[in-house]
Amino acid sequence: MATIKDIAKKAGVSAATVSRVLNYDATLSVADETKKRIFETAEELSYQKRPVKKHAGQKIAIVHWYTEKEELNDLYYLSIRLGAEQRCKQIGIHPEVYFFDNLETINPAEIEGIIAVGKFNSKQVQQLTGISPAIVFVDQSPDEDLYDSVVINFEKAARKIIDYLISANHRQIGFIGGKEDLREKTFAEYMKEKAFYNEQFVYIGSFSVDEGYRLMKQAIEELGTDLPTAFLISSDVMAIGSMRALHEEGIAIPDRVSIIGINDISVSKHLYPPLSTVRVFTENMGETAVDTLLERMEGREIAKKIVISTELIIRESAKML
Repeated sequence: MATIKDIAKKAGVSAATVSRVLNYDATLSVADETKKRIFETAEELSYQKRPVKKHAGQKIAIVHWYTEKEELNDLYYLSIRLGAEQRCKQIGIHPEVYFFDNLETINPAEIEGIIAVGKFNSKQVQQLTGISPAIVFVDQSPDEDLYDSVVINFEKAARKIIDYLISANHRQIGFIGGKEDLREKTFAEYMKEKAFYNEQFVYIGSFSVDEGYRLMKQAIEELGTDLPTAFLISSDVMAIGSMRALHEEGIAIPDRVSIIGINDISVSKHLYPPLSTVRVFTENMGETAVDTLLERMEGREIAKKIVISTELIIRESAKML
């Protein structure tokens, strides 16, 4: 496992800077370019290379639904993109990276296919497929009869967390997540099935560190001593903000509140305490998207939907009551 010193050495910054960036220290003043270099280095050092067949000379577009700045606030998608880029480098394909705010700069004549990373609306899907019919969607399946896709069963991931927390004797379990989040729907349905659901323990915002912080602060203020003993948090970046809010209020993790996120981004193991989470194999999602696109470019006509597995990782941020 890469250490903070390993990341600092390769990124050309101090270990203290790496630690503060990985923990989203709000008091740190550092350029976005430095943050990006640190995050990308942390991801790259976590990859395990494997021998592959070379495909020299081909060029594809990797299209990200965020802007470049927004990507820094959601490392889940950054990690998928880097996985795709690393795979392209392994097999000799040249990837051109685009963010959705500069989509008009893509020249259809210069690319042979598209990897679309994120959740695009129907108009955007049409725009992308108009650029190239050879396309793979990652983290979304707009039409599994028409388009290739690589996805995660986040509903199953949420159930894994709930099953663990209940087995650890937690009964008051809260949820912090994003809008239009299938994980929140699964949480509500599964907790009702288990007869432990409490609507007052559910807080919804957007997927960012700042929103995780704000929502946990709101929960602490509104619930007081009735604060749940555990929270399922819909993404690791939101969990980072939530943990900061708990630290500021002097609420012990995990002695008073257990926290489990989803994604297992590379920074999660460097938090204090290290974050329990469901590992989403984001680099494998990116790699699989490249392999799937190659099949399309080589003539496969039948659409393929690939579901990547997840793994529950229990670290020091969660414990049994």
